[in-house]
Amino acid sequence: MGILDIVHVTKRFGGLVAVRDVTIHVEPQSIHSIIGPNGAGKTTLFNCITGFYRADEGEVIFNGEPIHFLPPDEIARMGIARTYQNIRLFANLTAMENVLVGMHPHLTSWLIEPILGLRRYREEEARAREEALQLLAFVDLEDRAYFLAKNLPYGEQRRLEIARALALKPKVLLLDEPTAGMNPRETEETMDLIRRLRDELGITIVLIEHDMKVVMNISDVVSVLDYGEKIAEGTPAEIQINPRVIEAYLGRGAATGLTPAA
Repeated sequence: MGILDIVHVTKRFGGLVAVRDVTIHVEPQSIHSIIGPNGAGKTTLFNCITGFYRADEGEVIFNGEPIHFLPPDEIARMGIARTYQNIRLFANLTAMENVLVGMHPHLTSWLIEPILGLRRYREEEARAREEALQLLAFVDLEDRAYFLAKNLPYGEQRRLEIARALALKPKVLLLDEPTAGMNPRETEETMDLIRRLRDELGITIVLIEHDMKVVMNISDVVSVLDYGEKIAEGTPAEIQINPRVIEAYLGRGAATGLTPAA
């Protein structure tokens, strides 16, 4: 078993089977990518992991504990955070405030304490702000702490989303197309950041990504979905030459130019 085990998960929407009998084992402190064509079931699988959807069959197990029946807030508190394909920041809050929102599940002050200005609340707020600045610094946004999120460039908004997710203190971070819409420089910076999340913070990364250069260069393991089923799994080098993957996802001959990093 890994840190995150998806075991025979099936999710239906009426007559449509979006995810069919998928089993994936994610090892601790790895970068595990999930790829596949549009409509393959990747985001639906993320939603089953994080409690937004309840699987019709199968189990999701985190650190040895089944979580597939829990609501999203409990799963987040246990240590699974995520970002989204479409940016979901609080546009009219500052970068600092967005990160502080992410810390909310771990704050312990009662509602009445900030109203009364109690010392315990003031101390906790000061610690939270210091930690938020550290997280912004980790994603190279410390000097943007008091900028409104809507005024940040696209790539910085993506990094702010990751900082907010880190505020949940996750053991596993699910990233849904983190480089979508980025230029080449922003993509390289995001790849470096994802590696640092694993190497410096020890966070396990589960990644949905359409950019095959990103997938092939940073992944330890790649799982491939097609029409809701897992059709292949292996190292980037193995996935590149898998005939079923080439036919179903990459197209014949398209994999020849994708070379994993040395």
